[in-house]
Amino acid sequence: MTTDKPAGNGGDPAPRLSGDLGRRAALRRQQLGLTREEVAARAAASPGYVQYVEENPARPGIGFLLRLAGALDTTVAELVGSTADLPPGLGAAAVRPEVLALGPGECRELLGSHGVGRVAVVLDGVPAVFPVNYTVDGEVIAYRTHTGSGPAAAAGRAAALEVDHLDEAFSQGWSVLATGPAEAVTAFDRIRRLEENAFSAPWVGGGHYQWIAIRPTRLTGRRIRVPGAPGAPAGG
Repeated sequence: MTTDKPAGNGGDPAPRLSGDLGRRAALRRQQLGLTREEVAARAAASPGYVQYVEENPARPGIGFLLRLAGALDTTVAELVGSTADLPPGLGAAAVRPEVLALGPGECRELLGSHGVGRVAVVLDGVPAVFPVNYTVDGEVIAYRTHTGSGPAAAAGRAAALEVDHLDEAFSQGWSVLATGPAEAVTAFDRIRRLEENAFSAPWVGGGHYQWIAIRPTRLTGRRIRVPGAPGAPAGG
């Protein structure tokens, strides 16, 4: 890991001027409602170093950038500004992209690599979609929510949970859709196991004590990739 350390001038500390990377990282952290301590824990770094990166024109190594991007649920390209000139969602299609169907095993692996998705449920005859923090427990996908909330209404019904990862800088990404019956988790031992294995705490704060579990009867997904692009997997 390499960084630009503050340069002194006659023994005085250099002014704390944030670089583009620091501004983007700080803005993303604030959008997610995270503290520096929470980002540091996710990125396996010290809170002081996260503060340094946010407030100074630092040049971290690629290892830290990858961990920071994962902690902020974004990409290295977004953090360093490779997509700054493109409005969200308007990345150009790549030349000769490959669209690959993902098998159930690959879908489970990708589900286990993330912690935020969208759950879809029909409320009063109207489809509704809610972002949720989720965790994978064996064959079950579970998320926490408020009792009586929209996501909690999935209990006792068929529901769907979608997870994706998009990299507009390279016009590639993947998405996974899990569908199946949902139920409220009430057994104490199951709740404790889910709490212990949770990928992250709910981003919107406390009060989310109701666990809803989806047992997928169908797992489907697809990957759009550009051969040779950074981050493109060697296989399907």
